[in-house]
Amino acid sequence: MAEPAIVTSQLLWTPPPERVAASQMLRFRDAFNAREGLSTVSYADLHAASIDRRAAFWSLVWDFCEVRGEKGETVLAEDRMPGASFFPQARLNFAENLLRRDDDGEAIVFRGEDKVAGRLTWRDLNALVSRLQQWLVAQGVQPGDRVAAMMPNLPETVALMLAATSIGAVWSSCSPDFGVRGVLDRFGQIAPKVFVACDGYWYAGKRIAVAEKLAEVVPHLPGLAAVLVVPYLGEADAVAEALPMATTLPAAIAPYAARPVAFTRLPFDHPLYILYSSGTTGVPKCIVHGAGGTLLQHLKEHRLHCDMVAGDRVFYFTTCGWMMWNWLVSGLANGATLMLFDGSPFHPVPSVLFDFAAQERFSMFGTSAKYIDACKKAGLEPRLTHDLSSVRLLTSTGSPLAPESFEWVYSHVKADVHLASISGGTDIVSCFVLGDPTGPVRKGEIQAPGLGMAVEVWDEEGHPVRQQKGELVCTRAFPSMPIMFWNDPDGAKYRAAYFERFPGVWCHGDFAEWTAAGGMIIHGRSDATLNPGGVRIGTAEIYAQVEQIPQVVEALAIGQDWDNDVRVVLFVRLREGVALDEALEKEIRAKIRTGASPRHVPARIVAVADIPRTKSGKITELAVRDVVHGRAVKNKEALANPEALDLFADLPQLRS
Repeated sequence: MAEPAIVTSQLLWTPPPERVAASQMLRFRDAFNAREGLSTVSYADLHAASIDRRAAFWSLVWDFCEVRGEKGETVLAEDRMPGASFFPQARLNFAENLLRRDDDGEAIVFRGEDKVAGRLTWRDLNALVSRLQQWLVAQGVQPGDRVAAMMPNLPETVALMLAATSIGAVWSSCSPDFGVRGVLDRFGQIAPKVFVACDGYWYAGKRIAVAEKLAEVVPHLPGLAAVLVVPYLGEADAVAEALPMATTLPAAIAPYAARPVAFTRLPFDHPLYILYSSGTTGVPKCIVHGAGGTLLQHLKEHRLHCDMVAGDRVFYFTTCGWMMWNWLVSGLANGATLMLFDGSPFHPVPSVLFDFAAQERFSMFGTSAKYIDACKKAGLEPRLTHDLSSVRLLTSTGSPLAPESFEWVYSHVKADVHLASISGGTDIVSCFVLGDPTGPVRKGEIQAPGLGMAVEVWDEEGHPVRQQKGELVCTRAFPSMPIMFWNDPDGAKYRAAYFERFPGVWCHGDFAEWTAAGGMIIHGRSDATLNPGGVRIGTAEIYAQVEQIPQVVEALAIGQDWDNDVRVVLFVRLREGVALDEALEKEIRAKIRTGASPRHVPARIVAVADIPRTKSGKITELAVRDVVHGRAVKNKEALANPEALDLFADLPQLRS
């Protein structure tokens, strides 16, 4: 018998027994055991059963979460990737499952920095969706038509999505800070029948108008029947008057009285969302997600992995251009209240999100690893300054959460909180690995694979490995795989994106590692891993060390082709007034050498004034690598700060 693995990772939090006993996860486990005649006890056992008996598992998710619709008798008709068929006889409507309540409880609470605040009851939300639905139908919107939105994270955005999907239209959104090319690269491909936009937005206290941008976008959207302008800055009338086929939201819904929302039930794989890859290597891929798969996956993740119940107050800091917005709004299906924030997470004061959490009694606080790191470097102490007693769950995604950030949350935010680092992506509009409310949290580790997700780590030859870095793969089909890519009639782009490396197996493109405790560490994107001397190194391992140094605000590492090999180059953005001198370089190298390994130590360290990132806040290693090697970056519109790329061109420090 093999010796048991030695667990060396630090235990940071263990859920109290009474909390575990009351969890939705245990209720589900007991229901699954009873239905299948099993006796699973541990999460690992339950996960294994959810893979071995996937049809029974997903059928119970439908029943346990009380999905509204007709399930049909067959759960999994074709078990292959790509091409699996879940619930082939089912009929449902996504919006019907989110609009279960129609009462005076709060459905949405909104803050737009310190400029705008608002609340919608469930009755208000239903009424607004009803009136918007009637307007959309009057514009000729039918099942399968696209409704595209360039919107802030407003209550009206949620209502518009629900109105569109109640008809069976396909919803697609981006944030209003996208440039003209970025909007057209996305929405120009999908030819929306209706285009929705705000009259402007607030960011860091600044009033940002979008009228000129809309004047360039609207004429180049093919097949457009109507434009809807949503008031936010108070300029909607003037903006609408200047655009063809445009009206304001108040004018559009004025002729219609609220009545019960009509829901069109459609097949399980009817298109629901079109999301976009955020890479800079070409026009974004249009990833189409189905209504049933998205709904079931989100219900499972919210109800079981987040322990979400009716009345919870659920927050995620996100824009409408990031999949976490789509993930967040599904919280309505559990009867939760959505807590929406739009604008800068540090305006008007650095503590604004924690102020919001304390004042509105959040149950769940969702954010990014970058935000947590920024709070740490800003010296925030929410544990001392805010009443966060209501917060049970704090989630982090967007990039790997550094081990030291785990410690910071428990030391400086809240000691008794379930901290769940989660990882998945736009490609599946959900997670591969995430939290387990019944299990312990260990420093630097994502707790567990998602139920029903056959997640493994494979080496270069396609063999499963443990406690060794490799490719994150999923070996069995799951409901939230994309149903297709738009404008990919033969599925060639879809197959190339996920199944080219290992035929029949989803290869996600993350460089990952199972730990001795059964958790997972994500070391960064596979295509951004460094390969000095033929040894693969994850960039996240370098960032975890460098960003502990107080003088460093953030960092970006690439591999530079050099002397028939690859050398590691580290770019650092430093605090104002700090210079990259010999002493600081020595400190950075020593920190990386002792905290990671000698192979992680960069050959060159270069200070830069800014680091390019995507609209969702992810740093763009591939774009920087292209610039350093003199290659063109094809889709700069995917970046929030494309001008930062110029800082990396033809650097003298990288010529020797």
